[in-house]
Amino acid sequence: MKHLISCEFNFDTVCVELKFSDGTMIAIDTIAVENEVANNMYQRSELDYLIYNDPIAYADLILNGNPEAYLKAVTEYKPLD
Repeated sequence: MKHLISCEFNFDTVCVELKFSDGTMIAIDTIAVENEVANNMYQRSELDYLIYNDPIAYADLILNGNPEAYLKAVTEYKPLD
């Protein structure tokens, strides 16, 4: 892979797509990721925010980070009484 040309969320495929200068492409299936790492609606909401507002940060988190640790750190979970 060379340089990143574009990174965007594709509504038709529900994937974050990264395109590189050498012609390669990575598509991250956002539904599969949510099913694997998000345990509640608050964590899903946090991932959705990244998908729609900062797809590059989302892709970096999924490809290079630890999404479970990230979600535990940023998600405030308050169960209803």
